[in-house]
Amino acid sequence: MITLQGKGVSAGIARGRLSFLKRTSLSVAKRPIDDVEQEIKRFQAARATAAEQLDELAGSMTDKIGKENALLFEIHRMMLEDTDYTDPIIEIIKTEKVCAEYAVNTAGSRLSQDFADMDDEYMKARAIDIYDVSKRVIKLLSGEEQILEGKDEPVILAADDFTPSETAQLDRSKVRALVSAQGAANSHTAIFARTMGIPAIISFGAFLSEDLSGKDAALDGETGVLYIDPEPRIIKELEEKKERQRQERENLEKMRGKPTLTKARRPMKLYANIGSVSDADAALAGDAEGIGLFRSEFLYLGRNDYPDEDTQYESYRKVLEKMGDRQVIIRTLDIGADKQVDYFKLPKEENPALGMRAIRICLTRPDLFKTQLRAIYRASAHGNAAIMFPMINSLEELLKAKELARAVREELASKGIAFKEDVPIGIMIETPASALISDVLAREAAFFSIGTNDLTQYTLAIDRQNDSLSSFCDTHHEAILRFIRLTCENAHKAGVWCGICGALGADFSLTKSFVEMGLDELSVEPSYILKLRSIIAEC
Repeated sequence: MITLQGKGVSAGIARGRLSFLKRTSLSVAKRPIDDVEQEIKRFQAARATAAEQLDELAGSMTDKIGKENALLFEIHRMMLEDTDYTDPIIEIIKTEKVCAEYAVNTAGSRLSQDFADMDDEYMKARAIDIYDVSKRVIKLLSGEEQILEGKDEPVILAADDFTPSETAQLDRSKVRALVSAQGAANSHTAIFARTMGIPAIISFGAFLSEDLSGKDAALDGETGVLYIDPEPRIIKELEEKKERQRQERENLEKMRGKPTLTKARRPMKLYANIGSVSDADAALAGDAEGIGLFRSEFLYLGRNDYPDEDTQYESYRKVLEKMGDRQVIIRTLDIGADKQVDYFKLPKEENPALGMRAIRICLTRPDLFKTQLRAIYRASAHGNAAIMFPMINSLEELLKAKELARAVREELASKGIAFKEDVPIGIMIETPASALISDVLAREAAFFSIGTNDLTQYTLAIDRQNDSLSSFCDTHHEAILRFIRLTCENAHKAGVWCGICGALGADFSLTKSFVEMGLDELSVEPSYILKLRSIIAEC
């Protein structure tokens, strides 16, 4: 028996023969062309056909992966119509006089890599979406058909990675589970697998070799373990666990629609983290009580210029309307560090995590900040909005940001533009400095949301993007827990609420500790909400 350890992204037990996904190689050779205009027309024709295919997918996949997930293909189609995606392709065709296949592959790979290099797990997971769209166009340009080698019997399907399109179109009767060498936990592929009830494990690396093809296999999508030629003892243990999981799912559904209460009947809020308009549907499907973190930077990424006020307003308005009376906390611009955008023209920094980012950009570029604030305040007329400033380190920074917000309110009022005057303004606690002076900051903040990802990085002095330091990155370090406890205590002394919107919010091993600390809110991926509500009820 061989045991391989990966990262589980969709829970469940499965057993079957291991079969590797076979794809035809698509032609992306750098082929010179003579007629530039004709080549651009060829690209535009393929782009239009790809958009039609995605429209069909968005409609046909609703029953299989849910309406909110099928919206991804509408987003893919919108990307094909976005000049921020198409202009770099056309520019390569014009300047290098090369075939469209090469231009799409080159421009798409660059944009995909920009996302893959980000530290934010949500943004990193968007890289595969860009790759998926580009591959669809290249396939149409090359005239080559994608062949997914099928089997007569249900299999555990393996690949280097799966695109959202491939995952959504899988024949559920023939695929018992997915395993991949690469992948991201927050990718749409992982989300689709969870929605479709397909156990999935990613990040096996080179250990997932095609030499294993055809072997008997079993896996546990929760622990991320893949067994090759499993022993009878392992098979028995997995079958017993599968039955326990079935019973647990039935019990979790009983938590749907119920208030989140501790054992002592103290209410807590379970909110969702989202990064796009379509994610609001997933939040509702997951039974989120609100949005605790709306990452507004998605509006700035993958573009050649700043999004204007109306573009931002429309996105915020749509989410607020979708969520109805539920609160939507919009984090203001958090560009910089791992999320670099060329048109911001930020200076080259030795350590961007300690450089010009988030609120520092907003305070040094007030016109940029005020454009976003106007969009948020205008959208506030359509729902229950709140504003959250990231990377606040001092009272002076908070007061300057609030003063700009006040100026925006006065400007809108003078023009007779509708908005809500009393939109709460809170801050993220992401550094040791902000945690230590949280008593001072609480005098001016309506709420705190602790960003445990950056708080961990700055407290332990560990670069989260450096994989070689992962063994030193103790997310349960006592210093981090003390900062969380101190922040919560200072918030309550000032009469404001305190939550967590970082990865630790979904760490079930810490939920009891967070309840005991008195945290008021946890904001997590929607799929964790029912499980957390069940755990909190026992704390």
